[in-house]
Amino acid sequence: MNLPEIYASFFYGNAASFLHIRSPVPYKWRNRVKKSKLGDGMNFADGGTGVFETLVSAPNMTTQIHFLQQLVEEKLYAKSDLDSSIALVSVAGNDYAAYFLKGNHSQDLPAVSTSIVNQLVVNIKCINDLGVKKILVTAIEPMGCLPAVTSIFYSYQNCSETKNAGSRFHNQILHQKVEELKKNQTTKASTIVILDLYNAFLSAIQQQKHPEQGNSTTRENPLMPCCVGVSSEYSCGSVDERSGANKYTVCSNPGRSFFWDQEHPSQNGWRAVYSAIKSSLLPLYINM
Repeated sequence: MNLPEIYASFFYGNAASFLHIRSPVPYKWRNRVKKSKLGDGMNFADGGTGVFETLVSAPNMTTQIHFLQQLVEEKLYAKSDLDSSIALVSVAGNDYAAYFLKGNHSQDLPAVSTSIVNQLVVNIKCINDLGVKKILVTAIEPMGCLPAVTSIFYSYQNCSETKNAGSRFHNQILHQKVEELKKNQTTKASTIVILDLYNAFLSAIQQQKHPEQGNSTTRENPLMPCCVGVSSEYSCGSVDERSGANKYTVCSNPGRSFFWDQEHPSQNGWRAVYSAIKSSLLPLYINM
């Protein structure tokens, strides 16, 4: 069962395939599909959401877990279903985006990160207490490498070490708190795996910068997004309100790009990240 912020269908589709499970049904479509499809699990994700409230008006992680609890109470899923399920808890960084877009400053970031991780771990425990014994949680990607950051300070040439330090701090606290949770008596029979997106991203970016070090033979700037607005007032997907004309451009070879837009990797990017992180799924596969 997937929980918040599924932001890469290619990546998570491949993860599901590796674990020999089908992609789950979106929660909002639960009444539109055949009941047999619900046996594939449920995707409670809402784009742009986070652990806490963000700039997107949609259910946060706690509310999404409550949706799962309601389905269990309604007996749509039995305890035995949860016992054999895998929960994917994905935090992509929308809490941090909301924090900075509200005009807050970096000096308060450690306290913010601690608060986000503490609530995240509370939520992981709630999922485990519902009966889900196999839980996959994502670490934060290197936020300083996102085009939204590199375009402002580095013209897409380098990552921001300051922002990446924030990602590392988040991940350090996450590892500490998850280890504490795993030592708790109630979670000893559970498998909780942290997906190291941080190093997977850096590895994939480095390989595209220096293809001679890997299997690739094509040198591209991995920090340059493929789809961008024609000016600062537009973004990927923007159209003119009057004429309907596209106000964005797409690179000549999207299949070689690492980032699709200012925040999200392309399919090629996620393919590289998935390749770097695939082995992390083995503990879940072995314990299935």
